[in-house]
Amino acid sequence: MRTRRFDRIGNGGLTFTELGLGTAPFGNLYKAITEPEADAVLEAAWTSGVRYIDTAPQYGYGLSETRLNRFLRGVKRDDYVISTKVGRLLKACPPAERSGQGKFFDTPSRREVFDYSYDGVMRSFEASLERLGLDRVDILFAHDLDVFTHGSQAALDERLEAFMRSGYYALLSLRDQGAIQAFGAGVNEWQSCETMARRGDFDLFLLAGRYTLLEQQALDSFLPLCEARGIGIVLGGPYNSGLLATGPRPGAFYNYNPAPVEILERTGRLQAVCQRHGVRLIEAALRFPLAHPAVVSVIPGGQSAAEVRGNLDILGAAIPDALWADLKREGLLAPHAPVPGEARS
Repeated sequence: MRTRRFDRIGNGGLTFTELGLGTAPFGNLYKAITEPEADAVLEAAWTSGVRYIDTAPQYGYGLSETRLNRFLRGVKRDDYVISTKVGRLLKACPPAERSGQGKFFDTPSRREVFDYSYDGVMRSFEASLERLGLDRVDILFAHDLDVFTHGSQAALDERLEAFMRSGYYALLSLRDQGAIQAFGAGVNEWQSCETMARRGDFDLFLLAGRYTLLEQQALDSFLPLCEARGIGIVLGGPYNSGLLATGPRPGAFYNYNPAPVEILERTGRLQAVCQRHGVRLIEAALRFPLAHPAVVSVIPGGQSAAEVRGNLDILGAAIPDALWADLKREGLLAPHAPVPGEARS
């Protein structure tokens, strides 16, 4: 497994495997998986060489972090990089009042409370350490500071101001103390990331689904800003909720919802170009974001051991340079998008 070294501020830095593991499925996202199934996914990822793991309190309302606890006790702490998130506190509640119903299944009865304050960040951090069974994590991301989560720009602005006035300084303090190596935000929108990058001293952003074969608007301002400031990007959702993995079939999902007609049509065109070059769409989708110099790791989903092992094969597929040239020629890829194999000055 290839790795990428990241050391923005000279504090020892972190080594990311190009392929990471997102653990929302361990929280029973969309369907429940058993303990042995979760263990098998972790074992498959580790055997494949994956050494970067991302989790969050929201994933199964503590379940994902708890399931990681068992596996992590059996490996050396210095052999992996782990990130978790802050911004939500979990409160015990009656089963009928639990958060995430219809999205997360068979989870602890917990109600999420958004809290981006200094105390909220510290309490979330301590609770995550307990669930994970660790004395440190490498990265903390402020979770879901985006319109998608909070429902409107006004609501986001309120949460973002609260975070920048308070919780941001908790993350800064933890990094200064060496309790974490880096911090940032894990969000679904590059615009929020850009706002934060211009206002604070962020190391990394976990950006879900916003720099893919289907979407490159982040190239216009956000990603150049990251390059200029040495900010790293962990790229989540490289398949845009599955569409770039399955292709434009009926019922395909894009950004957590059924894909609209125009997106299905564009995906079909992407797939046709890939097929002309003997490349699967999913192979091009996973490889593409890693060509950007700010990207340190890509974390596709994996609900089974077979899917996790398959991601390694997908990443290793041979892709001719002519594929990327044809995608740009047909207007399917931004002309200034970095592509694999491209020489950089």
